[in-house]
Amino acid sequence: MKALYLDCFAGISGNMFLGALLQAGVPIAYLEKELGKLPMADEFKLEVNETSRNGIHALYVDVILLNVKEHHHGHRRMADIRELLEKSALSMAVKQQALSIFEVIAEAEGKVHGKPAEEVAFHEVGAVDSIVDIVGAAICLDYLEVERIFVSRLTVGGGFVKCAHGLLPVPAPAVAELLMGWQTVKGSEEKELVTPTGAGIVRALGLYSESLPKGFVTECIGYGAGSHELNIPNVLRVYRGEYNGAVDSKLAVIEVNIDDMNPQIYGYLYEKLLAAGALDVWTTSIFMKKNRPAQMLSVLVDEEKQNACVAIIFAETTSIGLRIMPVAQRLEASRHIAKVETKYGVVNCKVSAWEGKICSVSPEYEDCKALAVEKQVPLKVIQQEAMKVIDERLG
Repeated sequence: MKALYLDCFAGISGNMFLGALLQAGVPIAYLEKELGKLPMADEFKLEVNETSRNGIHALYVDVILLNVKEHHHGHRRMADIRELLEKSALSMAVKQQALSIFEVIAEAEGKVHGKPAEEVAFHEVGAVDSIVDIVGAAICLDYLEVERIFVSRLTVGGGFVKCAHGLLPVPAPAVAELLMGWQTVKGSEEKELVTPTGAGIVRALGLYSESLPKGFVTECIGYGAGSHELNIPNVLRVYRGEYNGAVDSKLAVIEVNIDDMNPQIYGYLYEKLLAAGALDVWTTSIFMKKNRPAQMLSVLVDEEKQNACVAIIFAETTSIGLRIMPVAQRLEASRHIAKVETKYGVVNCKVSAWEGKICSVSPEYEDCKALAVEKQVPLKVIQQEAMKVIDERLG
């Protein structure tokens, strides 16, 4: 599968991540074209410049605001950003990945400021930067067909940082919240090296690995430059390649029996658990005492995301107890995403293989659904057309 390894010896920010992915193979024109699908695309432009940090050639990405007075909204809340993404012409995969990053940031900010995540305000300048960095990250990951992101120990820096709330210690409270349970080190620099956007990308998408994981074959390396001039090279180093090894993490299944909850809540619960990092979520119909119909909720999760998922289950369901069982072994077929051009539009297809032989091909449901709605044709017709094209390609 296609994977990245983020070497965060100088921290990580949204624009450092973008710069590294652009140098690692994403065309700048493609990123600009896709960002142009945002409803607020006339509020900014992207500037990408070659630079050097302690002799290392890197790309520096800057978001330039346009028509600031005309578009001044004061701030955007999480609900506004969700609506903005929904209204965009971006692919469903990009929307979902961007939303998952925004949601973990909003939850962390909400906890710090004592507000529900939906009420967290992203101040105007920060909102535009965050939207471009986060949506841009999702666009680049989709272009590179990345399925797994490994992240090193994070150097967070020290001192204080000035923000809308005044001077705050580094790491900023929201960053500290996002990096709970992660391997971090202060380092020698008295600067903010991990921003909320960078921490959100790590929390939502990353899996910790002390070094390049066994089975990772590097194809190229990209460097994204940060804003500060430091004694160390202020760059994020991203390795892009193929990963064919086992995931070095402890997995568990969380189980809980529920017999008294409004079934409308399950869809919302699934979304929150998956956004928090659950690898899979499912329910099984069961009978409890007195032959009472019920549902057994099961959540497959790695060790780092376990506590977050447990907290969501207790907060969002009627259960007051659960079971956690370790997973002895998990086998995965290698897989990659193949983009196929059908007569209705582009569909991402998941191609899986075991021991070198293709074992499964599946068109992405959300892509097919979006095209079915747009073209006003049955969903199954889109799926059949995608399978026809991918079958012809695979021979």
